[in-house]
Amino acid sequence: MNTTEEIIQLALFEDSGFGDITTESILLEPFSGNGIIVAKESFILAGTGVAKRVFKLLDKNCEIFCPYSDGDCIKTGDIIFKIRGDLCALLKGERVALNFLQRLSGIATLTRTYVEELKFPQVRLTDTRKTTPGLRNLEKEAVRAGGACNHRLSLCDGILIKDNHIAVAGTLTKAVAAVKNRVSHLMKIEVEVSDLDQVKEAVAAGADVIMLDNMNYAMMKKAVQVINGRALVEASGNVSLKTLNKIAATGVDVISCGALTHQARSVDLSMRINTD
Repeated sequence: MNTTEEIIQLALFEDSGFGDITTESILLEPFSGNGIIVAKESFILAGTGVAKRVFKLLDKNCEIFCPYSDGDCIKTGDIIFKIRGDLCALLKGERVALNFLQRLSGIATLTRTYVEELKFPQVRLTDTRKTTPGLRNLEKEAVRAGGACNHRLSLCDGILIKDNHIAVAGTLTKAVAAVKNRVSHLMKIEVEVSDLDQVKEAVAAGADVIMLDNMNYAMMKKAVQVINGRALVEASGNVSLKTLNKIAATGVDVISCGALTHQARSVDLSMRINTD
């Protein structure tokens, strides 16, 4: 898996790996300058560590001041960063740093909206693996900054038997048995189900967590009654701000929501540079 450092290096190479012909044409000698990153709207901040590292990789001696932490509420006009360093480094790092901040803060902001909308404190709200390729660690950090929890980080992070696994195994029961035969007894087994017959089969097979996939509210409520505390119940699919509390009201324990990452809008930020 890519480390944060590798992700930043890739982003920098993508943007200026073969040079910055504009900056290099204007700045023929090294000059120091100042930069500020300013909020152009209100949002929940995320990605501060990544943004700092962008500038440090370009100018290890640059000075960075950020009075905020990930998860803080930012208001329009707030100065999030003050940076002093090599002007060429500031200009090269500008777009890359802003891209990270805008994307990750967008996820944190949408997540916070969902967290504040959820009126059932006993229900855990999580993300999914529906993330931008290569950016999963950062996007899941942004979800946490927004106040929600993480689901699996990767396929090796937990067992989740889905419809295609069941199709390959032949039956849900066979899929659960096959997994139990191979993994440690310390590992929990989650099974995705789409109807009440599968709910009953998952309980009988000994699933630890049962994911109700795209069920209507009535079926979810009935499924919770059938499970009756014998497994943790997760709801997934068709989760939005409008449906969130209706799903929670059915009695589920966890709601996983892909929208936290794949429907987040980047926030509006700008960077201003001067030579003073």
